[in-house]
Amino acid sequence: MRHKRSIPNRGFRVADQIQRDVAVLLRELKDPRIGMVTINAVEVTPDYAHAKIFFSLLSGDVAECELALNEAAGFLRNSLFKKLQIHTVPTLHFHFDRTTERAADLSALIAKANATRAKDDE
Repeated sequence: MRHKRSIPNRGFRVADQIQRDVAVLLRELKDPRIGMVTINAVEVTPDYAHAKIFFSLLSGDVAECELALNEAAGFLRNSLFKKLQIHTVPTLHFHFDRTTERAADLSALIAKANATRAKDDE
């Protein structure tokens, strides 16, 4: 019995392609709840059944946007079927990515600490 040889880094390449394609497809959505969305990362399960899509939002309500994106996930998945050349297109799950929020908070804390230290040094 022959085993299929796995293609190195295929999961990463599929996730990267999904990230690019979803970013393009989001521009076609007419839902007003979806504002200026940036796709930050995509994680695909090893069996390609599910993809977690992490996004950030420039303006708008995060909860409403996340709900609207997850409602549009079926449409986006069908559109990916036409674009991707893979047997199984994963079910899409959108999650708000708080990384940029946390980075801004940490930068503010560091700036505040440095300002306090500068004041104490005087």
